[in-house]
Amino acid sequence: MTKSYDPRRRQVMLTGAALAVTGGMLPFASFATNNDPIKIGVIISMSGQFASTGKQVASAIELYQKQHGTTVAGREVQVIVRDDGGVAPDATRRIAQEMVTRDKVDVLAGFALTPLAYAAAPIATQSKTPMVVMAAATSAVVDRSPYVVRTGFTLPQVTQPLSQWANAQGIKKAMTFVSDYGPGIDAEKVFVKNFEEAGGEIIESIRAPLMNPDYAPFLKRVKDNKPEALFVFVPSGEGAAFIKQFYERGLADDGIQLICTGDVLDDDLMNSIGDVAVGVVSSHHYSAAHDSEKNQEYVKAFKELTGGTRPNFHSVGAYDGMHLIYQALEKTGGNSTGPELLEAMKGLSWESVRGPMSIHPETRDVVQNVYIRRGEKVGDEVWNVEFDVAEQVVDPGVE
Repeated sequence: MTKSYDPRRRQVMLTGAALAVTGGMLPFASFATNNDPIKIGVIISMSGQFASTGKQVASAIELYQKQHGTTVAGREVQVIVRDDGGVAPDATRRIAQEMVTRDKVDVLAGFALTPLAYAAAPIATQSKTPMVVMAAATSAVVDRSPYVVRTGFTLPQVTQPLSQWANAQGIKKAMTFVSDYGPGIDAEKVFVKNFEEAGGEIIESIRAPLMNPDYAPFLKRVKDNKPEALFVFVPSGEGAAFIKQFYERGLADDGIQLICTGDVLDDDLMNSIGDVAVGVVSSHHYSAAHDSEKNQEYVKAFKELTGGTRPNFHSVGAYDGMHLIYQALEKTGGNSTGPELLEAMKGLSWESVRGPMSIHPETRDVVQNVYIRRGEKVGDEVWNVEFDVAEQVVDPGVE
């Protein structure tokens, strides 16, 4: 597989503080002194359709502080977690405003879905509060505010290597199936562009509603068209239902290769997906099966904290988000003033449980390895086992 890429470099920045609207503007918060605690306001979905994301994020943050303490550069670090309920941008914006004005947070973080990150971004800009996007994966999130920094991933970033892998396998005819919102549209566009440029043919591109209970009508269209491969993106939590319906309707028996982004094969849900995940090829920046001592220790500690839950990619976005904040505070000597803290975040790099990663100094987006994985049975469980890697991939953006 190609080991390097030359796409347009972009960056995501951690953005998230917001102030209440007064006369159409957000007033600036008073600066904290070095004796005040540093407050991180985490806005994440702890209930509703995407509650699994929120629980992974909250557990990873708790684990990070358990391992690294609750003080940085002599200052206490307090984490405030608020539930936005899932898919209500107005609620996310309101919570961000309250966190900035009432709770006086120094950093906003979390954001399970793109529309929710979009809702908070103007608050971060006006209040000059760094906003660490740990989960939302649309490429353009970083463009919504100069105060956004991303520690998760982008859909174009993890999709591009998969389209190149499919071409290398000699797959010539494919269809795409994505959830109809920002990340899904990003994934579709990048896969189609790369696949067609390499000589492949896209028979049809299907978009389904984000909150979709029944994939049967869409899968019938795939079955009727008989592509060699079906590329899929659905958000974390939806993959189990999709893959089970894919197999129940005989698409695998028809010889259609299912390929997808790692969201579909969420590590947290692999055991509930079961044996139908065996043989499914995916691309992502993290697998709980990643072969490193650092990751093995992380998986063990996460399971111990949560009573046996396997960590997923959203947990790693949160764990590294906390690391970024801590490292930036060390760099500033505990100064949590927004612009200074933001500057300290740019260009930071470290060895993550996912592998080497960094924050691009110009784009504020994450730069990281993307792994090609295959669902495999290991003992009594199914894991995403990595077998190839595209190294230090930047977000290619969407044209």
